Amino acid sequence: MTCSKGRPLLRWATGASACVLVLLGAGLPVGPGPAWAQEAASAVQDVTLTDVTLPLGDAVLKAARVTVSGTRLSKDELLALLRPGPEPVASRLARLDAASLVIPDLRIEGGSKGVRETVTYGNVVAKDVRAGRIAELTSTGAVLTVEGERKGAGSYGPLQATDLDLAALARLYAEPGDGKGALQRIYGTFAVADIAFVDAKGMAVKFARIQGRDLSARPVPGTWAGALAALTAPGLAEAPPATRAKLSANAADLAEAVTLGGFEATGLSVQHTTGPTPLNLAIDRIQVGGSDASLEGITLASNGLDAKAARLSLNGFSIAPTIAALRKLAATPDATDEDLRRLTPVIGTLALSDLSLDLSGDPGAKAQDPVVKTEPLHVGLRAATFNFGPPRDGVPTAGRIDLAGLTLPASAVAGVPGLGSLGLYGYRDLDLTVVADTAWDAAAKELKLGEISISGKDMGTVRVNGMLGGIGPEVFDPDAGVSGFAMLSATAKALDLTIENTGLFERFIAAQSKVLSLKPEELKQEYVTASLYGVPAILGNSAGAKAIGAAMGQFVAKPGTLSLSVRPRNGTGIGMLEFSASPTPAAVLDRLTIDAKAN
Repeated sequence: MTCSKGRPLLRWATGASACVLVLLGAGLPVGPGPAWAQEAASAVQDVTLTDVTLPLGDAVLKAARVTVSGTRLSKDELLALLRPGPEPVASRLARLDAASLVIPDLRIEGGSKGVRETVTYGNVVAKDVRAGRIAELTSTGAVLTVEGERKGAGSYGPLQATDLDLAALARLYAEPGDGKGALQRIYGTFAVADIAFVDAKGMAVKFARIQGRDLSARPVPGTWAGALAALTAPGLAEAPPATRAKLSANAADLAEAVTLGGFEATGLSVQHTTGPTPLNLAIDRIQVGGSDASLEGITLASNGLDAKAARLSLNGFSIAPTIAALRKLAATPDATDEDLRRLTPVIGTLALSDLSLDLSGDPGAKAQDPVVKTEPLHVGLRAATFNFGPPRDGVPTAGRIDLAGLTLPASAVAGVPGLGSLGLYGYRDLDLTVVADTAWDAAAKELKLGEISISGKDMGTVRVNGMLGGIGPEVFDPDAGVSGFAMLSATAKALDLTIENTGLFERFIAAQSKVLSLKPEELKQEYVTASLYGVPAILGNSAGAKAIGAAMGQFVAKPGTLSLSVRPRNGTGIGMLEFSASPTPAAVLDRLTIDAKAN
């Protein structure tokens, strides 16, 4: 829905809908409280207005009949509030007072650049309208049509809003500000049911219900209407640098100018049944609140892919770095790839549970092609967690990945180094756990490898821990030349390797013994001998080399756990260039303290 074909829906959900609420406020009802009723009982009256028209920006509000009840305003005064003139709409709406306001049919017409949009609301009722603020606003539904260069049609079901400030909303929509004023509360709650939209290309979007609470915002330069129209206009990719710079400023203004207490959408369905790439996406529930968001009950089917996930959540998300990068882009119209990389937000923690992927056939092959065929593939993931620290130049400075219950057939990794032979050892299906944990210490200029590991059910675990020194901020530079050169000055300060066997080694010996026509015990003895004598000889017969060979021999004889700890003798680390320039392995080992053991 981010492509140009989806923009009518986006404009409907932003510009048109915001305009609707403002325009609805031009005449909506509200029920008076007891104190007000006693004070003004003798002054109130009912007024009926006909053929009401109110221009607002690029939209026009039209109502054939408006009934205003319990108001102290005369008919002429009410008409003056709606009549176009030099006084801002927000100021006029701030004088609107009534016990209730009823509009049987409210029509909003708008659009720009070859596109015409019309939204018609039915049975609009506003209760207890005081100084332009509505206690409760309802409508039985609405119909939307989009005509011109982009075509589509849609509808709302029942709509309700509480504590809706029409004057504040009109001020945001139509009056420019500096983007630095105080936040103004727009509504307490908002809910709409049975939302549907279909464009001319067959893309259909539906929501069972959307609701939100505590929306506040402040005016921005160029008005919200202008900023939204600019950001949803077609052809942005081809726009000149000056235009793109202005759009960056608009996006930053809007991002900083709004807060939302909470948002929830249920029953999302996106379907596209025409064209070469059909799509069927459904999400049971979407929730957003503060820096947290979640999706529940996700299903996706498209071109040979069937995917399901129970839940996808995001916690600790922040767009502060993105806003700062947008401000910088606004000052430098000729954006580079490095500038765009700095748009990366603080991701926080991304978690996924119960993922299931089924691939049938070749997704890239045409349905009528009988030659291109692949075996169906099923991949499962019980749980996944991705933790990311604050980014520097678009790159997170810390991160941890945990994948638990990653299941897939062994045939799927046939070409992967280190895993490709698992099928030969009798594994049909793999059940893996993967962990990767890294963190950068800016003060010490160190990159800590907290844990890099992979474990397999009935296989074992390979775990690596380590420390790299000389990792300064240049490593995160967007310029690949600068970051690459900085990595050359890095030093290896610590390395720990642990191998735990829980079945893989025995299967390896059994498979190799058949290939070599040896008994398993005979093959193990050959490997023991090679470890005790061959490995030290290859590594230079130093004390460290002999320790490694002895530990490997013990591990082969009784496969359990093999551990290797390596530290530089100088305590400061060995540079990457020194490793590559060493003439023999012995020249490197002589500079290391090695502790190797097996048990």
